[in-house]
Parts: sequence; structure tokens; C-alpha cells
Amino acid sequence: MALHTPPIGDPSASLGGRVWHWRGGNMELGDGASPSGSGASFSLTDDLVTQLLLSRGVAREDLARHRAPSLRNFLPDPSIFHDMDKAAGRLADAIAASEVVTIYGDYDVDGATSAALMIRLLRSLGHDARYYIPDRLLEGYGPSGEALVRIGEDGSTLVVTVDCGAMAHEALDMARAAGVDVIVVDHHKCSTDLPCAVALVNPNRLDEDDAAAAHGNLAAVGVAFLLGVALVRTLRGRGWFANRAEPDLLGLLDLVALGTVADVASLHGLNRALVAQGLKVMAGRQNIGMAALIDTSRLSRAPTCSDLGFALGPRVNAGGRVGESTLGVRLLTTADPEEAAAIAAQLSKLNEERRGIEASVQEAAEAQIERQHKRAVLVLAGRGWHPGVIGIVAGRIKEKTGKPCLVIALDEAEGMGKGSGRSITGVDLGAAIIAAREAGLLVAGGGHAMAAGLTIAPEKVESLADWLDDRLATEILGARSRQSLAIDLSVAPGGLTPALVEVLESAGPYGNGWPGPRVAVGPVWRVKADIVGSDHVRLILRGRDGASFKAVAFRAAATEMGQALLHGPGDKPLWLAGRAKIDDWSSRRVAELHIDDAAWAE
Repeated sequence: MALHTPPIGDPSASLGGRVWHWRGGNMELGDGASPSGSGASFSLTDDLVTQLLLSRGVAREDLARHRAPSLRNFLPDPSIFHDMDKAAGRLADAIAASEVVTIYGDYDVDGATSAALMIRLLRSLGHDARYYIPDRLLEGYGPSGEALVRIGEDGSTLVVTVDCGAMAHEALDMARAAGVDVIVVDHHKCSTDLPCAVALVNPNRLDEDDAAAAHGNLAAVGVAFLLGVALVRTLRGRGWFANRAEPDLLGLLDLVALGTVADVASLHGLNRALVAQGLKVMAGRQNIGMAALIDTSRLSRAPTCSDLGFALGPRVNAGGRVGESTLGVRLLTTADPEEAAAIAAQLSKLNEERRGIEASVQEAAEAQIERQHKRAVLVLAGRGWHPGVIGIVAGRIKEKTGKPCLVIALDEAEGMGKGSGRSITGVDLGAAIIAAREAGLLVAGGGHAMAAGLTIAPEKVESLADWLDDRLATEILGARSRQSLAIDLSVAPGGLTPALVEVLESAGPYGNGWPGPRVAVGPVWRVKADIVGSDHVRLILRGRDGASFKAVAFRAAATEMGQALLHGPGDKPLWLAGRAKIDDWSSRRVAELHIDDAAWAE
């Protein structure tokens, strides 16, 4: 292989064990030719942003719409979804009659933002809704019949569940018997038998038409936003705004962006437009609670998509995981700056506590991996594990092993296990968990393709592990065989500049389903390498063009790649592949590389 080209297609070169291939960019492009494996057709006249869009599946005739994603170009008519008009009509009736309405949310970021969106929207319509967020440890996921009945006894005639309820058959039956109307706004997978509700709005209903099902990647907060659009349209048709101002629906998009990214929803189509516009709203800092959250996250600039997933989202999640479940909703709905600052600080402190608890559970869970090395799905269970962090731990282990992972916290007192799972691309874990519940292996369970939750009796944990292996082993083998590292472009070290980062980011926002552009930089020689934090590898590298730059491989010190970067031969050139970013900590504006993989140049 020539020294001046990345090691495309050479698995022996990769320190991370993945085959590199071109996805697009400044590669071997001819007029109308396609780089090997890119799946897109490029021309030498295409600019870099066009190449990035084409390589992410955008049709050439649709480039203009995707280059600047706007709601005008992506928002569907909400009426295409089953029960949407029925839900909007029932909410409009409640507003007109001044009924007591309670928003019943989940305790994670998607649930908190969904609940906050509905509360803020109803307030702007002159209706002060109540809210109810269950305690993760005491009540678990989803609406309970007892809670719905109590809410009715306290005066609510209408409950709107957000980010939960799609599988709550028994709970909704109890609510109906108590005379409480329930609207379900959810995005989790449904069974063929739907629970009894006034309306169930969910793009993942099995009876949805193709136009609605195409939006199955929406987070619950995205579905709630569409309900908001339908509600305002219904009220407009009834003349509600003859003497009132219409609410600013676009001003709620900061909540939609946060919930969508934190729930790892695929950033295709409508989701990408929602997040792109939501980031603009967030930069305006009109939501007092959101502004406080940004400040406590020590962001001195407008948040990016990455910040939502790694700085803001975890803080909101911390309330539901290890603190008080209502903190996120309270923060995102308050109009008091002092209260917002206090709640944001409390969430930040809880997030630090969560990290310590998470590290302890992860260490205990990882100790079980060796005994399961032959399993396709890792099912790790332990007594005394905090159920508030098991989802995070499952995600960490999934990333580390490349296998779907379930982490189950077995309760000492009640004897039941609460589990959370994370999957790999191409393996629908949510569908498998629903099937396992229907097969009698679980007390409860559900989710979506990439994440799932469950309740299980301890004596059935081993049976569940065997069942998942039988069901998913072939699917997982195929998905893992397709694991590779897609490269968008290659540059010499001198080409890694802030200007390049700006061009690359203009084709965002990036996230799940709309991968950030990966840059190959090389060949380079190591100038300095050390460990920062607990396990991050930091490097200073120099190219043959004389330019040097900083690179970081996060959580990589103990990996084979990290050890090679730290201690490999200094005279042997490397290619590095990763995300080009602006170094926020530098006194001057410089670009750095966040490493995904590395390969020897010869």
C-alpha cells in the first residue's frame, strides 16, 4: 500500500480491528464515478458538502432541501397519524371546558422534554396543566393503574402520557374504569393489541400507513410536537384565536432537539430538521431552565448536537436516575431564574454522583463478561446494582464489546429484576424483548431498535439469555460482519484547519443515522503521547508537511489501540481516523482530531 493513502480495505493495518472504506469525499473521483464502496455518485465539480449529503443517502434532486433542513420542507401533516385528530380534538375540548389535565411523563430526557413541551404549550394557551413523573425505583417505567386512578381522584379528567403508555394495557383499563380519559403519545414499539385509550398517537403502531410509519424514528418529544401542531390547528378552526395570540410553536423546538438527540433518535429527514432548528432556538436562550442547564454545563458558546448528548442530556437524566424524577420537568418549565439555577446546580451534582455509581456497577458487570464470551447477547445481572445507571452501563459495554448488552439490577427486597439493554446497528433489540415478553420470559418489557427495558424474575435470567441467543445470534453475526469504518475524506496534517471543520459541520447536525464526517489524517509520526483523565489518550503528532496537531482517543487507554498509540514505535508512521473538531480549551482557535481508529501506514 502506498504511504500517501489511507489503508482502505486492509484489516491487518487497523489497530481497532475494523476495515476502512470510503464513504465519500475527496477520493478517487471521476465524472459520475463512485468511490469503491461509497454507494453514491460524485462528480469532480461537487463541493464537499454535496459529497457529504450524497454519501448519506440524499438523492441529487433533493440536495437543496437537505442542505438547509427546515420544518417547512420536512414537517408532515399531523393528520396522517392514526388518532392524531382525535387526540387534538379531546385536548381542545379540555382547554375549552377548563378541565384539569395531567401530563404523565417518563423520567428520562425524552420524557422530561415531552412533558415540558406539553406543559409549556398548554400554558401558552391559557391552561395550567399538572404533571406526574413516576419514581424510577419505586414505580418503574410507564403509567401504573394505581397512579392514574389517584390522578383522577385528585380532579384530573384527562391524562396525556408522553414517552410511555403504548403497552400499558392493564393501567389504561383501570383508568377507564375510574372514568379518566387517557391520550397516549409514544414512540416505542407496539403490539397488535393496543391498550384502551381515547387516542394512541404513535408512528410505530403496526396499523400505521406507510406515510406515517416513515416517521417511526421520531422521539416521543417529536410526536408531542406534532400533536401540538394539530392542537393549535384544531383550536384555530374553532375560532379560539379570534381574540387571542397563537402560541409560538417554533419556540418549543429547543426541547424537541434536546429530547431527540438524548434519546439517540435517528437524525434523518424530519428529525434532522427539528434538531437543526431547535439548536437555533436554544442559542437564543429564551427557555430560562435550558439557559441555566447550558450555564451549569460550562458551555461558553451555543450548544452543538454533541453537547446535547454528552453535556445537557446526562444532567437532565441524572434526576430520574439517582435523584428526584421531577427535576427535569421543573427545570424546563420554570419561569424563575433563581429556581432554574438551583435546579440546574442540583442536577449537575447528581450527575457527578451518577458517574461514581455507574463506575461501580460497570466494574461489577464487566467482571461477568468473560464467562459469557460465547454469547451473542451479553446478559449481565447483579444484586444491589443501582437500576438508575444500568442503561448507561449497558451502552458502555455494548460499545466496548460490539455486542448487544442487557444489564439487570436484581432487587434485594422484591426479588424482581429491572433490566435495560442497548443494541448494535442492524439488530432490533426492542422487537426481541417484546417477543420475549409474549413468550412468557418477562413480567414486562418493550423498547425500540437500539434500546429496551424489562422486568424479569431472577430465575428466568438464564433462560432469557439462551432465548435471545437463539433468536438473535444470526442477526448479530451478520451485523458485526458488516462493521467497518467509513471515511469521508483524507487530508495531510496541514489540512486539518478550523475552516475545514466549519465546512464539515455545515452538513450537520450529525448524530445517530446521520453520521458525522470522519477524516483520515496522515501519514503522521508521534511527537508526544500521554494519558489524561482516567483513560483518555492524548497525542501530539506531526506530518511530513511539517504541520502538527493534537488528537485525543477517548476512553481508549486500556485498549489495544490505546496501548499502541502510547507505546508503539515512534519511528513508524500512522494514519488516524476520526472527527475533526475545534479545540474549545485552546487559547487560540485550532482544530484537533477525536480518534475513532488508527492504522499503521506501512
